[in-house]
Order: sequence, then structure tokens, then C-alpha cells
Amino acid sequence: MISLAGYTFRQRLRAFAGRAQPLRVLLTLGSLVALCEFTGHPEALIPLFLGAIASALAETDDSWRGRFRAQVVTLVCFAAAAFAIEALIGEPLLFITALALAAFCLTMLGAVEARYKAIGFATLILAVYAMLGIDNRPASDAADWVEAVLLLAGAAWYGVFSVLWCAAFPAQPVQERLIRLFSVLGDYVRFKASLFEPLRGIDIERKRLSLAQLNAEVVAELNAAKESIFRRIGARAPTGRIARYRGLYLIAQDVHERASSSHDDYNALADAFFHSDLLYRCQRVLGLQGQACQRLARSITRREPFVADAGTVQALAELRSAIEQERERATTPERLALLASIEALARNLLQLDGQLAGASQPAAQAGRTDMGLFDRSPRSWREVMERVRRQLTPRSALFRHALRLAIALAAGYGVMQLVHPAQGYWILLTTLFVCQQTYSETVARMGQRIAGTALGVVVGWALLQLFPQPLLQSLLAVVAGVLFFATRTTRYLLATAAITLLVLMCFNQVGDGDGLIAPRLVDTAIGSAIAGLAVLLVLPHWQARRIDELAATAMRNHAGYLRQIVQQYRSGARDDLAYRLARRNAHNADAALSTAVADMFREPGYVRPRAGVALRFLIRSHTLLSYLSALGAHRVALPDAERAAVLREAAEGAAAALDVLSAGLERGEPDAAGAGLEESCVRAALATAIDPSDGADQAARLVRTELTLIWLQIDALRDHAREWLQPEGKVPAEASRAAETPQDECTPLSS
Repeated sequence: MISLAGYTFRQRLRAFAGRAQPLRVLLTLGSLVALCEFTGHPEALIPLFLGAIASALAETDDSWRGRFRAQVVTLVCFAAAAFAIEALIGEPLLFITALALAAFCLTMLGAVEARYKAIGFATLILAVYAMLGIDNRPASDAADWVEAVLLLAGAAWYGVFSVLWCAAFPAQPVQERLIRLFSVLGDYVRFKASLFEPLRGIDIERKRLSLAQLNAEVVAELNAAKESIFRRIGARAPTGRIARYRGLYLIAQDVHERASSSHDDYNALADAFFHSDLLYRCQRVLGLQGQACQRLARSITRREPFVADAGTVQALAELRSAIEQERERATTPERLALLASIEALARNLLQLDGQLAGASQPAAQAGRTDMGLFDRSPRSWREVMERVRRQLTPRSALFRHALRLAIALAAGYGVMQLVHPAQGYWILLTTLFVCQQTYSETVARMGQRIAGTALGVVVGWALLQLFPQPLLQSLLAVVAGVLFFATRTTRYLLATAAITLLVLMCFNQVGDGDGLIAPRLVDTAIGSAIAGLAVLLVLPHWQARRIDELAATAMRNHAGYLRQIVQQYRSGARDDLAYRLARRNAHNADAALSTAVADMFREPGYVRPRAGVALRFLIRSHTLLSYLSALGAHRVALPDAERAAVLREAAEGAAAALDVLSAGLERGEPDAAGAGLEESCVRAALATAIDPSDGADQAARLVRTELTLIWLQIDALRDHAREWLQPEGKVPAEASRAAETPQDECTPLSS
């Protein structure tokens, strides 16, 4: 009984620790309230709170050593900003010049990596907080540096909790990342199962579009989990829970590749097996495996061994039995060829189930020869400067955002001087929070910021009337601060209301909180309007104008992934770093294209006249990636040298065609030549290399099927690229004629 109680307590403690940042904010703000009450200096609460909040905004996932180094850099940046504001606040021209320059430079830090992006943004936030403190200071304290010192003290105090927390719970962030990863992966797998509905007239293209969007979420979680793991191991071999978590991450990568695979055209399968239960059985197996991913997420949450479900094993056995019965009834070569695709799918599902079952052992991935992770962080100051230099171009979205933010803050300062110089710095703070890198994000934040501020001031006014006691108001400010950090990434409207409530409670300690209500609403509206106008007028970076660039990157990375796959059909499957990196690059590029297309549909209609073409291109690109994933999932050395040579020629030709398509998209010029003689010969050889109904060489037959499907997607992608790039959507006459070359004009392919 004692043991059970102790186990329950440990579970609750781990769940408590998993709430991470809001709890650190609670400890920090709560201790600051206690300190100010004990010392009798309630006026110090505002700068201490604001410094702690800015420090929390600068926090990123890291080891305790990395967090300590980042905290030192953060405090140096904060000190420079706070003392610069104190020195320049009385010189408007110098002040606004320095503010605009600082906004540009600090935003460009995002080119280095996410850690410095957060530090740069938080430094700008602290600079505005310093302005707010000076604005509310008595005129007699014009040269009071205590305000800046208190801001830094609050930031440092949060940093103490942050570093100690990272040291006390080093694996907790990795655990949380893996929980989210397997939860999202389970959603993806379960949705993928819906593609196996053997119904006629199903809109598969719409389902593939939804699948591409879900895939972008999975890719984002994979990247976040990898970075979280890498920050804790670096170049060292991991031990303990981190070693197990790295194994689980590699399992997630393999499950993702197998789950994202497509073995044939789904409409063709639905037509062929309309009166069979084969596809329903495939759907059931994949649905159970999606549930297994989510059960694995729960087992990671509880730190319990993962137990595979025997129901999936039985469902796989029933699927194999159904395939055998269908083979006895199949008579036509076309039906046998499609049945071969179902057999390949069944083998893939069996391997996927084996990957999930391996998660029950901490050393599940010990048999891998290469478990390395690719380090994307800069290795030297020269690389840091090179990353920033590459972004110093008007073509860069980051450069445009940095320049736009600098101009928006300068405009906000000018409007503040015209409207009401006193308490007008809320305009700058609102502009800073609302102005985002994309139009869609900025517009979404405008509405949520205004509505959240209105909600916050209404609730704040009511609470000020109900609880006039200063201590209770301080405690309400602590609760509001915790709520802000608990909701700022998921429910921005509620987070805005919470931070507004915190501000009202804090400023009421040293003045009239009611007097802030009207200026806060007006300044929020003005700041939001400035942010909206800036993103609309200052170097607008419409997604529709960069689709060709993102599409080119996707095609280039698809080609790199295909080449890595082809190499492994020579020597056999090996999950080395080069292969996993090519696979991850392909999925990253596909996710970036998916995100951009989704954002494009939230932009004004006049900037996206051919949005439908981009949507169709995305669907074809993701379908192509699913066929590449199927090739990658079934990697094996091909024994027949002559057949293998033909298949490799076809794969290399497809990779070369993707490179040509990528180059054309980068230049903004459609490929008007169509298929050349060499390509036509390669495709003709592929069509006759293997009899689809021949079951003698399953691997070669699968490669031939997948390559045929890949070439069909390349044809469709070429058509969409021409339509996208050609003015007014007119396709040149020569582009519509594929070079159909008779077989007798093709020279035999050498082995």
C-alpha cells in the first residue's frame, strides 16, 4: 500500500513537473510578491514582474548548461536595452533611430537559430517595458536607474528558476515532445486509414490535401523532438532515459515513413476491390496502429512499459488470409497487379507493427549501426555571420519582417507623440506583439488582441471593484501571469486578456488602475492598426509570390530523397544519417509548401489569382512523396542485375526530371520542351522491364510499380508548373505535346 501510494505520488510529481513554464512563472511571480510584501516596497513589483515575463519569453528548450549560457546572453541584451532606453528616452530623434535599428538587428538574429530569435524578440519586449516604467515614474525621478536594475533583477530571478528546473528535470521536455509527437502521429495514421474506404466517388484529392496538412504537423513535432534530444546529448553517446527517448524518436521516424507510404492509386484499388473486404481489413489494421501510437504516447506520459495490442497481430493475420483467398479468385493481369500492391501494403503494415512493438524495449534501436542526429546549430562565429548575411536580401521573408517591424515601431512612436505622449507606449507594445512575419498571422492576431484586451479590461475593472486589497490584487496578477504562459501559444485571445489583467492589477499598486482602461483599449486598437498596415504596405511578403521558390525546394529535396533510396536498392537497407537526413529534408520541404499554401488562402484574393493551381501542385507533390516513402519503406538489394539496372536508370531519370523541374521553378520559366528522347527511352524500358503479374521478384515488381506512379506525378507536376508560371495560365503549344518516341529509336540501356 505504501509502495502504491509512493508510485502515485511520483506520477503526480512528474505530471506537475510536465507543466513546466507556467509553474516556473508561478514560482517566480509568487516569490516576488512575497519579497515585495516582506520588504514593504510594492512599487518594485511592476519592474520585477515585467523583467521576469520578458525573461520567460526568451526561454527555449535546452539543457541546463545551454539554458545557463542563453540566460547570460539574455541578461546582457536586456541590460544593453534597458540602460539605452534610460539614456535616450529624452532625445526623441536619437531614441526612435536607435529603436528602429535595434528592432531590425534583433529580429535578424532569428536567422541564426530559434534560441536567438526568442532572445531578440524578448529584448524588444523588455525595451518597451522599460519605456512603460519610465512613463509611470514621478517626474522628480527623471534619472532614476533603479527601474532598469529592477527589470534585470526580475529577469535574472526567473533565470535562476529556469536553470535549476532544467537541471532538476533534464529529460522532462524531451518526454513532453515525444508525447506530442506520438499523439499527432497517431492522428495522422488514423486519418490515413480513411483513404482505404472502398467506395466509388470518394474525393481522394481532398483527403490527400488534409493528409498533407496533418503531415506538416507531424514533421514539425519530429523536428522539435529531434532538437530537444540533440540539445541534451550533443556529440556524446546518450545514457538512461535520453538514450531510450532517442530510440523512440527513431522509431517515430520509421513509423512516419511507413505510414506516409502509398502503394498504388487509391481510386484504382477501390474500383478493383469494391466487392471485397480487403481494403476494409487494411483500414482496420492501420486504424489499430494509429491507436497504438496514441497508447504509446500515454505510456510515455506514465513512464510505463509499452504493451503491444494482440488485436493488431490478429488483424494482420486475417488480412494475409484474405489476400490469399483473393489471389485464388483473381484472374486478370490487372487485378493481379493491384493485388500485388495490396500484398506490398500488408508487408509494410507488418513492418510498421514491428516498429511499434519494438518500443516496449528501452534498447529497441540498439541494432542500428548509425544513430547519429544532424546538428543544425551554427558551429562558429563565421557560420553565424554567414547565416545572417544570407538573409540580408529583400527576397528573404525574415529581412522583410525585420524592416517592416522597424518601420512599424517608428510609425507607432510618431503616432504616440501626436495622440497622447503620456502612457502611449502601449501602442509600441501592441505593434510588437501583433506584427508577425505573415499576413495571415498578423490579421488573426489583430482581432484576437483587440478582443482579448477588451475582455481583460472588463474583467480587470470588475476585479478591482470586488477586491480593493493590494495583496489580493498582487495574487490575481500572479494567477494572470501563469494563465498567460499557459495559453499564449494555443489560445491567444485568452492570453491577451490574462496579460491585460496582470497589467491592470500591477499598475493599480502604484497608481490608478482604472485610469489605464480607456488608454489601453485605444492604444491596442492603434497599435493593431499600425501592425496591419505595415504588413499590408511595407514589403508585403505574399505567400503566392513565393510558392514557386518553395515548390522548387520541394522538388529538389524529393530528388535527393529518391537518389538516397536508389543507392540502398544496390546494397540493401541501412538507416544511416545521410538517408535519414534526405528523408527529413524532403518532408520538411513538403511541410513548408503545405503551410505556405494554407496561409495563401487567408490572404487577399487579388494577390492569389491562381491559388487553385498551387493547391493542385501541393496535392501532387505530397502524393509523389508518398510513393517515394513506399520505395524507402521496402528498401532491399535487387538480385537481378539486368532488371536492377533498368529500374535504377528509371529512378535516376525521375530524379533528374525533378531537378530540371526545380530549376525551371527557380528561374520562373516553365519547361516548354517536355520529355526528351533519353527520358522517353527510360520510361519505355521501365514499362516493359517487368511483367506486373509476375510474382517471381516482389521487390523489383514493387519498384517498377512505384516508379511508374512517380513518373505520372512528375507529368502532372510539370503541367501544374507550366500553368503556374505561364502568364494568364496559357500553356504553350509545344509544352502540351510530350515527346512520344518510338521504342526502335531508343538505344538499349546498359547494365
